Formats: sequence, C-alpha cells, structure tokens
Amino acid sequence: MDIIQIIILALVQGLTEFLPISSSAHLILVPVVTDWQDQGLAFDVAVHAGTLTAVVLYFRKELLRMTAEWFGSFAGEATADSRLAWMVLIGTLPVGVAGLLFEHVIADYLRSPLVIATTTIVFGMLLWLADSRKHEQRDEYSIDWRYALLIGGAQALALIPGTSRSGITITAALLLGLNRQASARFSFLLSIPVIVLAGSYETLGYIGVASMADATDLLAGASVSAISAYLCIHYFLKLLDRISMMPFVLYRMILGVFLLALFI
Repeated sequence: MDIIQIIILALVQGLTEFLPISSSAHLILVPVVTDWQDQGLAFDVAVHAGTLTAVVLYFRKELLRMTAEWFGSFAGEATADSRLAWMVLIGTLPVGVAGLLFEHVIADYLRSPLVIATTTIVFGMLLWLADSRKHEQRDEYSIDWRYALLIGGAQALALIPGTSRSGITITAALLLGLNRQASARFSFLLSIPVIVLAGSYETLGYIGVASMADATDLLAGASVSAISAYLCIHYFLKLLDRISMMPFVLYRMILGVFLLALFI
C-alpha cells in the first residue's frame, strides 16, 4: 500500500470505530469505492490495535480503578467500579457467542454493499427513535446484569456490517433510559474486550499467512488510527453535551441512499 492509502484507511478506522456510523462498513466500502486492492487482514489487525490503544489510554484511570476493584470483589468488596467491570464482562458474552456461531454466515453472505446500505439506514432510524425519546438521568453505574445482557445482545447485531457497534450499543442504552454521556461511555468501555477478542482471533488467522506486510505500513496505520480515535472519543463525548445524535443519523441516511444508488 502507498502512504495515502495507509493514512486514509487508518483515519477511517480511527474516526468511525467510536462514532455511531460503522467502522467495518467503511473499511469494506473504501476499497470498493476507490477500486483499491483489499488492505488485508494484517492491516485490519493493526488499525484495530490502534483504536484499542486509544480507548485504553482515554479511560486509563477508570480502567485501573475498575480492574483493581474487580479483583477486590472476589474478596466480597463490591463497589460501583467493580460492578461496572462485571457489567462490561457480562455485556461481552453475547457477541462472543454470536461470533462463534455465525462467523461463516456473516463472512459469506452479509458483507455486500447492499446489506451495508440497508443496515446503515435501518439502524440509523432506530438510533433516531432512541435519541428522540425523553431520557432519564441515569449513568453507566446504574446498569445491572439484565441491562448489560440486553446491550450486549444489541452489540452482537454489529457483527452485521453497517450496523455500527457503537451505534447499536448507544441505541440500546438510550432505549433503556441512560443519558447520552452514559450510553457512549458504556459503549466505549464495552468495546475494549470486543476489540481484544476480535484482534486476537484475527491474529491467529494471520499466523498461517505466508506473506507478511511491511511492518512500517502496519506501524503507521496503527499510529494514525490511535491518534485519530483518541481525538474522536474526546470530542465526541464533549459534543454530546451540546448536540443530539441527529448529525450521525443524517449521515447514515445519506450514506445508505448513496450506496443504494451506487450498487443497485
């Protein structure tokens, strides 16, 4: 890959992983629209490692507290942070099970532009409906195991390209009564084990590949992805105090209609 392709693909991953507009859809679509050769599994792993680095760094203080107090919970010392850590783990279970059960179905039948266009529009409308409801002032610490499973079950739908992992989890959290900030923060925390699991699985698949991409390309992609994702998280959370989800809903509508016009 040339440097322009590396930067664009890494920016696409970094900027769309945490916005409710679907990073997987954009990574699939960019090569289709530009007629570039597919970037390959190794590059996908590298840019996902970049976004993982970004979210871990951004929430480093919360993660340190949650981890320490999660271990403390085994000694009967339950706290708000230890409960939140448990909710993140519980919320990860549905997507892990769904990934194992439906991996081949998704890879073989659901990675087409038409599917992406449809899910982009449908789940964009669902985000609008969830965001237009009157929200309670509940934060992420109010989530119990039932809500964690419901949000996690919604996250499993993001295995279908175009759904958006952050979009569907924020939608589910809003429908369950969380405010926008709490919905986004729990969605971002929930992304950490998912990116780790997906990256580990993809890395295992890559081990058997004979040709290795240039390590410099992978490092550059990971770096650009990490920086752009960190800035995206920071400004997205700040903007949620001032705007609704409508700009992202409108973007999804426009993108979905464009894809339908382009590929039908």
